[in-house]
Amino acid sequence: MDAKTPKDSHTIMNELVLPNDTNTLNNLMGGRLLHWMDIAAAISAQKHCNRIVVTASVDNVSFKHSIKLGDVVTLEAKVTRAFNTSVEVRLDVWAQNIPSGTKVKSNEAYYTFVAVDQSGRTIPVPAVEPQTEEDKMLFDGALRRRQLRLILAGKMKPDDATELKALFFAEQKD
Repeated sequence: MDAKTPKDSHTIMNELVLPNDTNTLNNLMGGRLLHWMDIAAAISAQKHCNRIVVTASVDNVSFKHSIKLGDVVTLEAKVTRAFNTSVEVRLDVWAQNIPSGTKVKSNEAYYTFVAVDQSGRTIPVPAVEPQTEEDKMLFDGALRRRQLRLILAGKMKPDDATELKALFFAEQKD
């Protein structure tokens, strides 16, 4: 299975915030945004895997700026790293008010997807070959983020999280 670059999975999705997407303050509802983010991330993961993928986890999503009725939302996604049967996808979300010419970054998040066959069994995924400095930084950080996810899900003991421990504890020399 040939490795792929993050560029191979790069996905840009645009949505217009309509009245049915907003709350009583005319701000985009968080659930609607999470729905759009899941779609954009899944498309990116499928481009990388050339397979059906299912959402395995969503990291913390913080809403930095509200998105208003009439704004254009741009969701940008790319695979940052592949593991055995899963991929991590980085998402950046921008809100643009076209009449005023303003554009702000609203959100960023990491989603994890697992590739499955037609029977729903997990299958191996292609490796990721980072190309740019940003790709390499995201690739290197993906293992730490994965270990944190696994600890929080109760699937890994903190003592086994070697990458995370290395951030907090200096190697001791005898």
